[in-house]
Amino acid sequence: MATLAALVFPIWSYADRSGTGLDTLNSQTVPTRFGPLSATDRIFITKVRLAGLWELPAGQQAEERAPSKAVETAGEHLVQGHTFLDARVREVAARLNLELPNQPNAQQQGWLRTLTAAKGEDYERKFANILRRAHGQVFSLVAQVRASTRNSLVRDLADDANTTVLDHIKVLEATGLVDFDALARGAATATPPPETRSPAPPGPTASPGSATPVTPTPTLTLPPAASSPKP
Repeated sequence: MATLAALVFPIWSYADRSGTGLDTLNSQTVPTRFGPLSATDRIFITKVRLAGLWELPAGQQAEERAPSKAVETAGEHLVQGHTFLDARVREVAARLNLELPNQPNAQQQGWLRTLTAAKGEDYERKFANILRRAHGQVFSLVAQVRASTRNSLVRDLADDANTTVLDHIKVLEATGLVDFDALARGAATATPPPETRSPAPPGPTASPGSATPVTPTPTLTLPPAASSPKP
């Protein structure tokens, strides 16, 4: 009898208790006319915006400073891709009444400072590896959201992000400067990234404005939105 009770109690207590994954999903999901919007969906929207706020000026910098054509081309892809994605994420956030950041986070600003301080071949190598590592991290989140979201706007944004991020990964690798061994070691020893604040659930918030990225040099400005990502 004691053995039977010991086997049954964990099953009963787990199914009945709060704080399970499903309970958390339900408590952090809000209804919208485009489908349920989860906390993961909102984090994804924030990360798309943050990516553009630092990768776009990094691409502008590469267009101006890169000694090689391959890195200059990668910069062009970053500018066009993230200009398109920034317009898309602002549109989605406005329709869902979500707040968006207007500055890169501290880590991203640090990456921009690192690139600004580097020169020549050292600059190109750091550009290729810092950006390739960052794109690899967001690529996994895009896949997770695309596979699980129940919101049609988020699903469409994930499709656009997947196309753009994969293009950037390929063009960065085409520079021939990516250290794949370092990427593998980093993935094997990575600690969970700091938690990203989820935007507020839908409500009477103002429509987010244009991006105001931190730029590596005062001369860099945000270009007009593209109508589609660069093939």
